[in-house]
Amino acid sequence: MSASIALIVIDAQESFRHMPYFEDTGLARYLSAQQALIDEAEAKGVPVVQIFHVDGDKAFSADSGLIRPLEGLRIQPSVTFIKHRHSAFVGTGLEVWLTQHGINHLIISGIRTEQCCETTARHASDLGYKVDYVTEATLTFHMTHASGDVFSPADIAKRTELVLAGRFARIATVSDVLESLQQRA
Repeated sequence: MSASIALIVIDAQESFRHMPYFEDTGLARYLSAQQALIDEAEAKGVPVVQIFHVDGDKAFSADSGLIRPLEGLRIQPSVTFIKHRHSAFVGTGLEVWLTQHGINHLIISGIRTEQCCETTARHASDLGYKVDYVTEATLTFHMTHASGDVFSPADIAKRTELVLAGRFARIATVSDVLESLQQRA
């Protein structure tokens, strides 16, 4: 199996359950979609790259005990990186590892849709990677604009797809990715 593709699982960690904005809405859907990608990637020998976010926020601090996979996910990553910025490429060694393994195509998934996942997708595209952005396998939470307008996770996902599609990534469904991974066998 050629290792030209990898699944990137960004910030799918317990830290989020301890943030004031965390909500269970969409969590079961996300966990199901994320697990389907992980399972198929592992079955097809596609590397699974786990990214954890660590910073000074209490729930994201190294000593919080929360820098571990989100409960409900079963993941045995090929490699794990710790990041301190939004992009999974900044200061992590991810790009070096991908290059060493001949990987030029990334499947982006994880938490938060519009933040670390989108930023990593843009960065990957700018570095020359082919990017599949799997919105179904991302999770985010309601956000309130300075105007007072509240944006739902669905609104945010739609906006993320709008700004990524055709410029930084191919917007793919879980089914699209599962089918392409199955064809690689």
